[in-house]
Amino acid sequence: MFEYMTAQEAAELWGISVRRVQRLCKENRIEGVLNVNRVWLIPKGTEKPLDKRRKSERGGIRE
Repeated sequence: MFEYMTAQEAAELWGISVRRVQRLCKENRIEGVLNVNRVWLIPKGTEKPLDKRRKSERGGIRE
């Protein structure tokens, strides 16, 4: 049987906000999540997804 953590637990573990974890779940960016009675359950041991919002270049300045 799988063990799960809540969005709150994942947020603390990954160092991001609970709302960001919920959004990642809703966007299917985390594999194996369940939504039970409006509570997101994330399999324990799941790694934080890459942040696609960040760009490889900082500040948009090219040299």
